[in-house]
Amino acid sequence: KEAGEKAGVFKKDRALMRARATAGLDVLRRYPKVDADNLAAIGYCFGGTTVLELARAGADLKGVVSFHGTLETPNPEDAKNIRCKILVLTGADDPSVPKAQIAAFENEMKKANVDYKVIAYPGAVHAFTNPAAGDDPKKGVAYNKDADEKSWEEMKGFFAKIFAKAK
Repeated sequence: KEAGEKAGVFKKDRALMRARATAGLDVLRRYPKVDADNLAAIGYCFGGTTVLELARAGADLKGVVSFHGTLETPNPEDAKNIRCKILVLTGADDPSVPKAQIAAFENEMKKANVDYKVIAYPGAVHAFTNPAAGDDPKKGVAYNKDADEKSWEEMKGFFAKIFAKAK
């Protein structure tokens, strides 16, 4: 409950969400073993929403991967700031990410000419990567082994592609 309340603060204040995520990225860039020119961000659920907002803030990343994050934003025009590739991995039956939200996100990305891909896994609901989410999709939250494994492979392929030149 407390985590949901805290997340709500950031969902209502996207500038704060972006500032916190950007601050974290700035700290990461300062580590000596980090190749600051070759970074990507991934997030699950609220983190998936956050990495999309980080991209909308214009973060210098190679790519962003959102696992079952919500896709809506109060500022769709900010997609023009995106400088990286976007991969969205969502459940086709996720009540947190209705089909209308996916369509609006895709329109936002197309309008801004963003290189993006959305994969919606049939039969998967929210938290499909979390084995602790249970196994009853009727609750709107459930683990889906097939979607979990396929989404992980999709992310690995995405990273292989965006970091191919970094080797």
